Amino acid sequence: MPRVKIDLPPTFSFVTDIPLYSSHINASGHLDNAQLFFLVSEARERFLLDLGYTSTNIEGLSIILADAAVQYITEAFYGEVMRVAMTATDFNKRGCDFVYQVTDAATGREVARGKSGVVFFDYTARKVGEVPPPFKARFD
Repeated sequence: MPRVKIDLPPTFSFVTDIPLYSSHINASGHLDNAQLFFLVSEARERFLLDLGYTSTNIEGLSIILADAAVQYITEAFYGEVMRVAMTATDFNKRGCDFVYQVTDAATGREVARGKSGVVFFDYTARKVGEVPPPFKARFD
C-alpha cells in the first residue's frame, strides 16, 4: 500500500503556536500520534475564530469531519512549541479541506502535514448543507 503524501498549498492563511504539554507525549517520549489530531483541532478552532466563526456557526451552519489524513515527518518533544499553519482548499458544493503543516516554532523543523475534509451541516434540519458563499469567498 502506498504511503499517504500530502501536497501543501503555496501559502497558508492562518498560523498559530501551541506548546506541547506532558499530556501530548507518549511512552516513547515524543508527540503521540493521536494527540496531533487534538492539536490540529485546536488550531482549526483558532483559525475559524480568526475568521469570525466557530465550528458550530459558519454563516449558520456547522462543520463535521468527513475524513482526515496525516503524514508524520519528524518527532516532536515535550516543551517544544508547535507552529500550525492552516488554510481552506479544495472546495466542492458541500465542503472543503483544511490543510495544515505543523513545524517546530523555534527551528522550523517540519513535524507533520495533513488535511481534514469537512462538510457543512445544518443541525436544525439534520442534513448536509452547501458551502456558505461568504466563507468560500475568503479563500478565492
